[in-house]
Amino acid sequence: MFSPSQADVRRFFCTVYDKQRLQQPMEAIETLAGQWMSEHPEYQADFADVDAALAAMGQPDTERANPFLHLSMHLSISEQCSIDQPPGIRQAVELLAARRGDLHAAHHEVMECLGRMIWESQRSGRPPDGQAYIEQVRQRATRD
Repeated sequence: MFSPSQADVRRFFCTVYDKQRLQQPMEAIETLAGQWMSEHPEYQADFADVDAALAAMGQPDTERANPFLHLSMHLSISEQCSIDQPPGIRQAVELLAARRGDLHAAHHEVMECLGRMIWESQRSGRPPDGQAYIEQVRQRATRD
């Protein structure tokens, strides 16, 4: 299983930013990352300087979200949907996106559910509860 370090993740997004800016060929995962990065122009400066990105590791910014974590979650949700793992997540996200009329907005709501599942797993010492995660996404898709 691939387990990138925090530095690897930051390098990845900075490389994608450079490739996008220079219009260089990209691998499929880089193209997907680039699409999500384009949805977040407010993070461009974070991706433009790999040295600054690496130097900022471990320095929490209470003023805003971590752009590398945020984009990683977009990629995770996209991957979950592409392989429907946990089973049912694709349908739940599609339902939420249809309800909101915006995949990007739906992803942000799914991120809250994903973060909660991870937090609860870490807090309890149990494996992540994929069914509870999907149910939270479905609840968001069916409420006003």
